[in-house]
Amino acid sequence: MAVRVQPRQLAFALPHAESLTRDNFLEGPANEAGLALIDSWPDWPNRVMLLVGPEGSGKSHLAAIWAEEAGARSTSAHALNAAAVPGALATGALVVEDLRPQDFDERAMFHLLNLAREDEVSVLITARLPPIAFEVELRDLRSRLRAIPMVSLLPPDDLLFRGLIVKFCADRQMSIDETVVSYLTTRLERSYAAVRQAIDLLDTEALRLGRPVTRALAAELLRNA
Repeated sequence: MAVRVQPRQLAFALPHAESLTRDNFLEGPANEAGLALIDSWPDWPNRVMLLVGPEGSGKSHLAAIWAEEAGARSTSAHALNAAAVPGALATGALVVEDLRPQDFDERAMFHLLNLAREDEVSVLITARLPPIAFEVELRDLRSRLRAIPMVSLLPPDDLLFRGLIVKFCADRQMSIDETVVSYLTTRLERSYAAVRQAIDLLDTEALRLGRPVTRALAAELLRNA
């Protein structure tokens, strides 16, 4: 007699849209300085400003809000090269995302800072670490980077942390109740990256197992993570 084997459900990593509009930005004490920076443009104290914060802290969201307001182009610091600098600054505003130590062309960055000042272009640079933590070979660039006014995003408070859990679930169209939110709030490391990782795990495993996202599933997955 043939034995029927129940097929295992596969989880496919389908893309999900994360809303980066002003209406979907979660405000709180941790990011109020960053939001104030965006709202104060074009009356910035310097043509070039630096937004620093840990992974997932909302830097890209704030940059997207500002880019929409200022008509700015966007590029990654890693992809920036000297030949592309004039074109990148052509609209009068530019976002340079994710500046990391030893992961950018120093001469291109130096050219960008000089040309932005000469042409009076507004530039918003995002980074996880302040430039003082960078090892930069070009002495003039090192001093220029460290002189850029910096605004920092802080770790989330309780209210913002809960809001992030709800938002990341909503971005993935995941249905959760208050018991799951409360459980995750008390069990997760208080960081943006930890929330994103936990929600990714819950979404993937709930789909694979064919189970709803419950407190019991969250406890099971976090215990085994």
